[in-house]
Amino acid sequence: AGNNGGMEVSMKNISKAWDWSKNTDEHWLIPCVESPYLAERWRYQDFDDFLDLGCGLGRHSIYMSKKGFNTTAVDLSEYGINYLKEWAKNEKVNIKVAVCDMISMPFQDNSFDCIMAYNVIYHTNTQGFIKTLHEIKRVLKPNGEAFLTLISKNTWSFQNAELFKKIDENTILRDEHETRKDIPHFYVDINDIKNFFADWKIINSPKEWCEYDMEKVEHYSKHWTILVKK
Repeated sequence: AGNNGGMEVSMKNISKAWDWSKNTDEHWLIPCVESPYLAERWRYQDFDDFLDLGCGLGRHSIYMSKKGFNTTAVDLSEYGINYLKEWAKNEKVNIKVAVCDMISMPFQDNSFDCIMAYNVIYHTNTQGFIKTLHEIKRVLKPNGEAFLTLISKNTWSFQNAELFKKIDENTILRDEHETRKDIPHFYVDINDIKNFFADWKIINSPKEWCEYDMEKVEHYSKHWTILVKK
């Protein structure tokens, strides 16, 4: 990343799609480790209508469809949505798909029993994050649940925010990978989580976990996982 001296860039409700055409990592085709737990938990509660918010190439959409969920998948990336269409056709599963921005979703209120947004809703600025949380709550049915991941302020990139373009107090632009060129990253700590989720019921206590780049160990990345109920 270039040194921008902590320069602040004024943007309102920003969001930007990943460039999935440049992806070479099969990691993004394999469901996350929480997927089996979520599928079992949500089937046990007789949840049916599932939204994969920010589906990327569609790994969780395919998985949850095969688990019997009525699946809808959305992403800002047209490439990702087209990839998922072909994948779903090959797997012979029916998934409703749409290109849309998470800060303004084209769904009626109370449309989904459960929502998954894995490494998604922090790709905006503070205003965009607040708007996205509002949208998630709006489209969730009463007592519906959302599984979300957030990026931690303890991550190397935020600890060295002066090396990046700064959008607002919690947000920087990062450009270290071609798929995520100039994608905003909104960071939180536990107090931020308390504030932003004050009107949600937190099911599982937020967990902070760390990933290391084995070639650049100092460039560690920390994320939060959180399961919430409307």
